[in-house]
Amino acid sequence: MALPTESQIQLDAIFKAYDIRGRTDTGELDGEAARAIGRAFAGFISAQYPNVLEVVVGRDCRDSSPWLADALMTGIQVGGLSVADAGEVATDMIYYASGAQEVPGVMITASHNPSEYNGIKLCGPGASPIGVESGLIDIRQMAGESLPDVAPQGGRRTVSIAGGYIDHLFSIVDAAAISDLKVAVDGGNGMAGVVVEDVFARTAASLVGLYLEPDGTFPNHPANPLEPENLVDLVELVVRDHPDLGVAFDGDADRAFFVDELGVPLSGSTTTALIARWFLERKPGASIVHNLITSRAVAETILKAGGVPIRTKVGHSYIKQIMAETGAVFGGEHSGHYYFKENFRADSGMLAMLVLLQVMSEAGRPLSELRSTVEPYCQSGEINLSVVDKAGAIERLAAAFGDGTQDGLDGLTVGWADEWFNVRASNTEPVLRINVEASTDERVEALLHQIQSIIGG
Repeated sequence: MALPTESQIQLDAIFKAYDIRGRTDTGELDGEAARAIGRAFAGFISAQYPNVLEVVVGRDCRDSSPWLADALMTGIQVGGLSVADAGEVATDMIYYASGAQEVPGVMITASHNPSEYNGIKLCGPGASPIGVESGLIDIRQMAGESLPDVAPQGGRRTVSIAGGYIDHLFSIVDAAAISDLKVAVDGGNGMAGVVVEDVFARTAASLVGLYLEPDGTFPNHPANPLEPENLVDLVELVVRDHPDLGVAFDGDADRAFFVDELGVPLSGSTTTALIARWFLERKPGASIVHNLITSRAVAETILKAGGVPIRTKVGHSYIKQIMAETGAVFGGEHSGHYYFKENFRADSGMLAMLVLLQVMSEAGRPLSELRSTVEPYCQSGEINLSVVDKAGAIERLAAAFGDGTQDGLDGLTVGWADEWFNVRASNTEPVLRINVEASTDERVEALLHQIQSIIGG
């Protein structure tokens, strides 16, 4: 049996469950790999969608993004497809272009990861997801096969998609329904800054900007609002200037996190519940997708509003696929991804912000009051633990908590009448992720301590 080549090992390291990601400073993800992936993507698309002639490609502001994008676009071209180069954009802008034009899309980004990382997000025509269950494994295999160049090669043109993207957002959200709210936005020096000022110019709301200038070194704080320490500057701004809402975007702006007028962050579950209820007022009986680590309050809110909650794995490709299969109008994840049927089932931090602004405007109540109606439980937030034997740790937990209801949809979930936890292996980092929910903070801490003791044992 032939031993795997170094290039094959590198490809195995960077292909994740629903995207491609690796370090550029160590050569884990380099121009050669990007070209091979572009060539493989062109081959995959040509086989699946023989009438497709062009791929739209965007990139974030990282120092490595221009040369990675160039290498990938070259790979697509030698694979026989043309490229529409959208330049520096947010990920959801590529989803918009893919959906509106029915073409495949590629985004060069490592999202919230540090500046030495980069990655590649792929989607099919109509912003359809490409993950391990929908083509990513095939692309990985093709990328390792040294596919020959084809003739004729595709061309390359520069396109601007910002105007159409903003028009699209306001075809879903009613700009006239957004009142003169004051909104503080921390762009994290990521891609939200490309369009956020133009978005606010369409509304009566006013923008107080923080770190809106795209800078791939992320000089002020990491562009990962899921971590509380990266919200400190935004919270200070909210407490000082008293806006009605604080918003923090991640590096590629497909995720958004929110802070109420008192400076208290909302969980992704709270935001999901509020937006789900808003949709169900407009579309009674609709289905709403939520991943399995959102609060129980999400499903309870959906049911109370007359909707159908659908529980799924963590990850954007899974959410989008389930939404397509069920016709769900909205989907939310605890990690700050929010998906909209009218947005080609794709996630958009900017659209989530606009919907929340419309929710607040129509309610005429502070966000701190609105959130209290969908937050009956206490949560740990996501805790990451480095574990050598992740599978063994999960097995020990399953054995130790045999008195609870268990399922293996994504990792291990164990539940009781008034509390539950989920432990799952990360798709992008060498850690186990733990989420705990209970009726009190004391019970959350006690259950979390018990879990950590077993994992450590």
